[in-house]
Amino acid sequence: MEKQQFGSKVAIIGAGQVGASIAYCAAIQQLCRELVLIDIDADKAEGEAMDIAHGLPFLGVMNIYSSDYSAVKDADLIIITAGAARKPGETRLDLAAKNCRIAKSITEEIMKYYNGGAIMVVANPVDVLTYKIQEWSGLPRGRVFGSGTALDTIRFRYLLGKVLGIDDTNIHGYVLGEHGDTQFPLWSKIAIGGISLQEYLESMNINLDDETRLKIEHDTKTAGAEIIKRKGATYYGVAVSTCTIATSVLRNTYTMRPVGCVLDGEFGLKDVAMSVPAILNRNGAETIIEYQLEGRDLERMHTSAESLRNALEHVKDI
Repeated sequence: MEKQQFGSKVAIIGAGQVGASIAYCAAIQQLCRELVLIDIDADKAEGEAMDIAHGLPFLGVMNIYSSDYSAVKDADLIIITAGAARKPGETRLDLAAKNCRIAKSITEEIMKYYNGGAIMVVANPVDVLTYKIQEWSGLPRGRVFGSGTALDTIRFRYLLGKVLGIDDTNIHGYVLGEHGDTQFPLWSKIAIGGISLQEYLESMNINLDDETRLKIEHDTKTAGAEIIKRKGATYYGVAVSTCTIATSVLRNTYTMRPVGCVLDGEFGLKDVAMSVPAILNRNGAETIIEYQLEGRDLERMHTSAESLRNALEHVKDI
């Protein structure tokens, strides 16, 4: 297994709140040697790059600048954030048609200059856009992947940790399916510090009843909407989550994370993109880990897939 690869280049498409926050987070983490911001509003992209660059003497060495789509050439990772923002009361799937048109134009521009690297989709509805961008680009599945439920998973672990009274870094488990209303935590596979959740609950004499589990699920699912209701947008958590995923790709770490993948028979599903556990390396989401799901878990996975297929049906002609 080849491991870390440094001296990388990242292109971020979209210099709005999400794209700029990802760029800022990348600078703080010294994620890559070269970072380019690309936006239809060239002045906005240039201003964000300048603002971040002025802090680099305190952070380290990075070449950050703005450019046009020709700068995606030689990028190890292209991150797509551009699109209309979700408004209060609007679901991610409400954005589908509007953002699919934007994403198609972006994909066409990228592919004029693309010569390798992974493409991570962050713009919403991320599962729909991941499927369509993979289709439009003609790239191998996995080379295009979505940020998916990586952030939902961290939100879930945070909330579960609060209930259990334990550091959430000791909680291992994933939220799968749609990055949206039909997502679900895989309760049957959760481990706490190397033992099953059930064993931990019994050893600590904790009663994690159905009502509490449903509240954790609900609060995880609606976290983004609650933030939007209060401040108009979400971007800090998205930025940290995106940079964490990007680190796995750029440093070729073979890390397993729940990200959006186009499925081709895994879990009995095809022709849909949704979050499943996948191993990330420089090629993107190269390998899907196919858990043996049964009963309610399998039913929820298929329900989520059906919801996303319905959304894809509405944008099939774009």
